[in-house]
Amino acid sequence: MAARSLSRLLSRSLSSSSGAAGSLLRSPLGRKSEGWRNINRFSTAAAVEELITPQVPINYTQLLINGKFVDAASGKTFPTYDPRTGEVISQVAEGDAEDINRAVAAAREAFDNGPWPKMTAYERSRILLRFADLVEKHNDEIAALETWNSGKLYDQAAKTEVPMFVRFFRYYAGWADKIHGLTVPADGDYHVQTLHEPIGVAGQIIPWNFPLLMFAWKVGPALACGNTVVLKTSEQTPLTALIVAKLLHEAGLPPGVLNIVSGYGPIAGAPLASHMGVDKLAFTGSTDTGKTILQLAARSNLKPVTLELGGKSPFIICEDADVDEAVEIAHFGLFFNQGQSCCAGSRTFVHERIYDEFLEKAKARALRRVVGDPFKEGVEQGPQIDSKQFEKVLRYIKSGIDSNATLECGGGRFGSKGFFVQPTVFSNVQDDMLIATDEIFGPVQSILKFKDIDEVIRRANATRYGLAAGVFTKNLSTANTLMRALRAGTVWINCYDVFDASIPFGGYKMSGNGREMGLYSLNNYLQVKAVVSPVKNPAWL
Repeated sequence: MAARSLSRLLSRSLSSSSGAAGSLLRSPLGRKSEGWRNINRFSTAAAVEELITPQVPINYTQLLINGKFVDAASGKTFPTYDPRTGEVISQVAEGDAEDINRAVAAAREAFDNGPWPKMTAYERSRILLRFADLVEKHNDEIAALETWNSGKLYDQAAKTEVPMFVRFFRYYAGWADKIHGLTVPADGDYHVQTLHEPIGVAGQIIPWNFPLLMFAWKVGPALACGNTVVLKTSEQTPLTALIVAKLLHEAGLPPGVLNIVSGYGPIAGAPLASHMGVDKLAFTGSTDTGKTILQLAARSNLKPVTLELGGKSPFIICEDADVDEAVEIAHFGLFFNQGQSCCAGSRTFVHERIYDEFLEKAKARALRRVVGDPFKEGVEQGPQIDSKQFEKVLRYIKSGIDSNATLECGGGRFGSKGFFVQPTVFSNVQDDMLIATDEIFGPVQSILKFKDIDEVIRRANATRYGLAAGVFTKNLSTANTLMRALRAGTVWINCYDVFDASIPFGGYKMSGNGREMGLYSLNNYLQVKAVVSPVKNPAWL
């Protein structure tokens, strides 16, 4: 599959009035809740909005250990919520250190004595391919559950994220039987080869903003390489990992190869990071938590760690840009997924010659943004994940106002229920303001003015982060200069948020280390062993 832009996929799906979304609205989504009042566009008059209640059974809320769904050892549960209303969807088993011990023991037994690492790579590939087929068959159900639990758009989940999940697993299934070492020439009469071996038990901790995709990014390469996994899901979004794990076992995954513990970071995540039986750790989340994860790993058994952390990505719009197109891509690059994206283009740098035109059009685009029930077709923005994130975003908006940035639109709560935030645009933003330095993780666009390329390179790189960047220009020389000068793991030229199974993703500086997706991600889950043996009377070396 060619690299595909999420913006293009979503624009196609949002403009469609039929297809997968339409069929699901008549089946798994079912009835509507009456009487919830909200505004269809935040700048217009209030109108009745009826919430769609998805008719999706929630069959899996326990921990998955050694191939079985089991209660937490403590018997405790915690609520998971619908961010559209703040109401409880379900109670989920709350794992702790004892459950992590059980899961790691199962993963260790499956790695040391089970069939998964020992079976042919081709057979592992076939199981992963069968799993991808099963997920594809359950696309609508999985997408509805993902939207219900996270608040992301249903069209986004059903038409982009679940299909991408399937694509990732097919991609890694294809790699499973192509992982091999080298024959290495060496001085002297020796035969030298390298073996690429699975690293062992992989501990993985995923976030709430893209639960399914983060599952695929981490579990896919780990399993393709022959490892076993203990996965700690986010407490906000535990539901879809459990349903897809059930399908993975239906596809033939042996018991103990994938174990899932739902729970809170300090109670379940920290014991996993510090566990002496875990051979490798992968984490996606905030930079501050990433520092803690790294310390716990180092203080235990010095397990290797890959980290995909925060970002404050610059989106640079040069003076030769098509302003209308730049406005649309910059809008998507920031507001996508309610702004809850680590690589969001949250510092929009605009050349001074087109700044005023861009600002007016960016403001108008934000005012046209449709906020509401993410299950409804035509809606562009759902709620923030929970009350904590909702309040954090509003605090940053207040800080922008207090620091004398110009609030062009938005700036407050949307509606009276749930965790919706108005699409917000600030102008006259200065580099030292909190809205320009901190990762807000919400629908807040900060627009900054620049004069020339040297200046914007310096300002764009003056951040502790380095996850991604965007450049919008018609000039090839300008593009070449910026793509090399920007200190970021991904630079998108005249596009944004283009992801593919083959494209590596990761950060510079405090945005993390290591890469996910593509060939590079396999290195995270392999050990390289050199094997040297003498050769007597060789015909050649």
